[in-house]
Amino acid sequence: MRFNIAQKVCIAFYILLVVFWGYLLANGIKDGFYNYLYSFLFGLIPFFGGLVAMISSRIWGGFKSAVGKGVFFVGLGLFLWGLGENIWSYYNFFLNEPAPYPSWADVGFGPSIFFYCLGAFYLSRATGARYALRSLWAKVSVVAITLVLLFLSYYLLIVKARETTLSALLIGSHDLLKIVLDVAYPFGGFMGLLLAVLISGLSFKYLGGKFKYDIYALLIGLGVMFIGDYSFSYTTTVGTYYNANWGDMVLTTGLFFMTLGILGFSKLRDSSQIS
Repeated sequence: MRFNIAQKVCIAFYILLVVFWGYLLANGIKDGFYNYLYSFLFGLIPFFGGLVAMISSRIWGGFKSAVGKGVFFVGLGLFLWGLGENIWSYYNFFLNEPAPYPSWADVGFGPSIFFYCLGAFYLSRATGARYALRSLWAKVSVVAITLVLLFLSYYLLIVKARETTLSALLIGSHDLLKIVLDVAYPFGGFMGLLLAVLISGLSFKYLGGKFKYDIYALLIGLGVMFIGDYSFSYTTTVGTYYNANWGDMVLTTGLFFMTLGILGFSKLRDSSQIS
């Protein structure tokens, strides 16, 4: 596989982050400047990667093509996630709040899921993968998986983490926004993962398979982000979260793969099949 310049920079930066995170882990550093620094640095991957993707969408025709829309909206979602992380870092460095959740940072985090899911949807349209849901079995599977996910969210984030029930929580809760976000983030991640599965057909068919590894990276990234969103919601609920914990490394990895994948579209390899 041949990477373009933007992808090579992304890979190099991710390797540095892994080394930095390994140093923090090996030395048991769980609080302070270096933990805040790690949170800030890993947010730069989606922030700048998203910017490059949005600009690069023009070579695919921008909003005139499904691929152009897909690249733009995935890029916008990544950019907003990075923006949310920058706001999070402001709370860390200047307000000395180690875990500002919920906070203004969610103004970036929240919409990001919608936009990169929208981008995945447009990529699925470009490949014809939307027809995969026409069969009865596919529709039943989607409904079943969605119900299982909702139950899992309820059990892990409410019954297990808070040791209560939803009704009791809603009646006596002063933290309703966090409850909503705790369920919305992993559920949004699931929707992104579902759409990623639908567009996986692109790996073999689209442009003669020229972008199959980029799609693989995007698919892996969406799946890892689903796990990362769950880990964040759970650890902030049970009080075990800290900046640069294992969950942050999961999020770093998910964002890296998503960014790596979408940056593959920053160079036009074949324009003959843009739709």
